[in-house]
Amino acid sequence: MRWMRGSALFVAGTLVGCLIMAAAASPQKKLNGLTLNHFGLYVKDMDESTKFYTENMGFRKAFSFTDGAGHPVVYLQIDRNTFLEMTPADKDHPAGFSHAGILADDVKSTVAALQKKGVKVEDVHLGGTKSLIANTLDPNGVRLELLSYPPESLQRKAMDAWK
Repeated sequence: MRWMRGSALFVAGTLVGCLIMAAAASPQKKLNGLTLNHFGLYVKDMDESTKFYTENMGFRKAFSFTDGAGHPVVYLQIDRNTFLEMTPADKDHPAGFSHAGILADDVKSTVAALQKKGVKVEDVHLGGTKSLIANTLDPNGVRLELLSYPPESLQRKAMDAWK
């Protein structure tokens, strides 16, 4: 059980590191205003995982909500601008890495620029947390969630309340 948790964190960290290093090493013109904001995990037991990350890792619970499919989602705040998003694993989504959340200064112009480059990105829409969101997949099938946080979004409220 412990090795699975450790493996999930290792994989998530490796993927996030690869995303950051690829962006830093890329000789192409980069899109400006993009920062890693969160990563998502599918977890076997929401209560056990929440307890582990809050009590052992020192993260604080920022907020929770129920997604459109009726699944609970918990956001834990690692620091002012960085979150861990957890949702229950199921038969279609085994425990482990779910996605990377990339915060954009202007998600609409970022999506337009990516689409102009031929990247398949869904249209920007309002997410369950009142954030502006658009999803795309990298060449490995990893979901990248492109976001902007207006003042009414749960993430922006948590970030502004950080002390």
